[in-house]
Amino acid sequence: MTRHSESGQPIEPVYGPDALSDWSASEKLGEPGAYPFTRGVYPSMYTGRPWTMRQYAGFGTATESNARYKQLIENGTMGLSVAFDLPTQMGHDSDAKIASGEVGKVGVAIDSIDDMRVLFGGIPLDKVSTSMTINAPAALLLLLYQLVAEEQGIEPSKLTGTIQNDVLKEYIARGTYIFPPKPSLRLIADIFKYCRAEIPKWNTISISGYHMAEAGATPAQEIAFTLADGIEYVRTAVAAGMDVDDFAPRLSFFFVARTTFLEEVAKFRAARRIWAKVMKEEFGAENPKSLMLRFHTQTAGVQLTAQQPEVNLARVTVQALGAVLGGTQSLHTNSYDEAIALPTDKSARLALRTQQVLAYESDVTATVDPFAGSYVIESMTDDVEAAAVDLMRQVEDRGGAVAAIEQGFQKSEIERSAYAVALETDSGERVVVGVNRFQMAEEEPYEPLTVDPAIEQQQAERLARLRAERDGEAVTAALDALRKAASDDEENILYPMKEALRARATVGEVCDALREVWGRYVPADSF
Repeated sequence: MTRHSESGQPIEPVYGPDALSDWSASEKLGEPGAYPFTRGVYPSMYTGRPWTMRQYAGFGTATESNARYKQLIENGTMGLSVAFDLPTQMGHDSDAKIASGEVGKVGVAIDSIDDMRVLFGGIPLDKVSTSMTINAPAALLLLLYQLVAEEQGIEPSKLTGTIQNDVLKEYIARGTYIFPPKPSLRLIADIFKYCRAEIPKWNTISISGYHMAEAGATPAQEIAFTLADGIEYVRTAVAAGMDVDDFAPRLSFFFVARTTFLEEVAKFRAARRIWAKVMKEEFGAENPKSLMLRFHTQTAGVQLTAQQPEVNLARVTVQALGAVLGGTQSLHTNSYDEAIALPTDKSARLALRTQQVLAYESDVTATVDPFAGSYVIESMTDDVEAAAVDLMRQVEDRGGAVAAIEQGFQKSEIERSAYAVALETDSGERVVVGVNRFQMAEEEPYEPLTVDPAIEQQQAERLARLRAERDGEAVTAALDALRKAASDDEENILYPMKEALRARATVGEVCDALREVWGRYVPADSF
């Protein structure tokens, strides 16, 4: 019986020369660090230094998260990755009625510059690279980061990191959107322009397939819909008057790494090849850096199980190895207990140690792209590429990524794939160790990390003090200036937004000011 990949292509029991009979190494591979970048975006890849080891963290208060970051740095983390709670992601203050019950639950609560100062207190922002998983309010969190850095005496030109800032995938897979697509894209173009002028080393967007994969997308769907979103962002920036080579080198991507190791390696290689071709042929990019698909990877949280959680250590190791052999630029390894609760200190440390073992004890960093020329990997790379390109064509046929989102195309395709996986798991056709095979009669006890429910009240008290202490007239004037700029498509709103945040306007107040001008996004299927 022939097995099939996650994307639906057959996986043959044996691959030989006939699998690559019409295959050209010069056309499909090239050299590492050269077009079409199948073999990686840098000539030396990990032979000079390993990938950036990021650990995604953020919970409860800024004080608690700050302590976790310092511990991660002490344990050898090379880059921080910040998780924000849902109210922050949705542009609401912690004392807003809609935020009740969610403050500090899935990430850290950031309401104002006061919280940002605490979050990064004692951390030299010119020495670390910081990734922030934030989308609709990404501009606010970036500006708060810049303001805190300036208070530390650090020039913006020395700041390095990434904001996710990918709102299109929110409409497809996650739902933490605020504004309609058109003003959201305008805001992203403003961020591109602002960072080019003010924070030139910052990665302005991390175009994300990870959350689509977590929602059920196959590898082919993941890269197809992610690259289609990327095309939409590039078109938006070009339409706003930017030259493609002025902003494309700062674009980055964010993918998942599943346990289906071979297809994941093939997926990453195919994604690089597709993006290079699109940037060269559609947009006429001339800077080689504009053609490079640089990406961060996170191991697949959706594949972790609450049953026999220690088995997740094996899953994460396989996933991480796939990301490394696929050529990722940075990596977050999930903690084994994340299917149960927020990671403990010990589990977060073990997740980091997994990467360090791969980097320093294995030989995967000794040579570039070890799988180049492999019958199976090259064949699967071609298969994933063909499937993804076909899906991208279907998006284009519907008018592009935004039009396809409004028609529900990507969401329905992903939901169909997720349903198929659920049926296979329920029937036992798809084996999940510890869940539908190799179960234990009784699970071992586990003490999860919990978030103190008093955090919500603490944040509300901090907000009350802030509003009492700050210059209310200055905040009102700054928010009025922001509304005025938001009403004028020719204005870059990040400049008045920065002044409002400097005056201690809250995240919720800034987002509410924009909601008044731009409105809210309401999906068609919500009626």
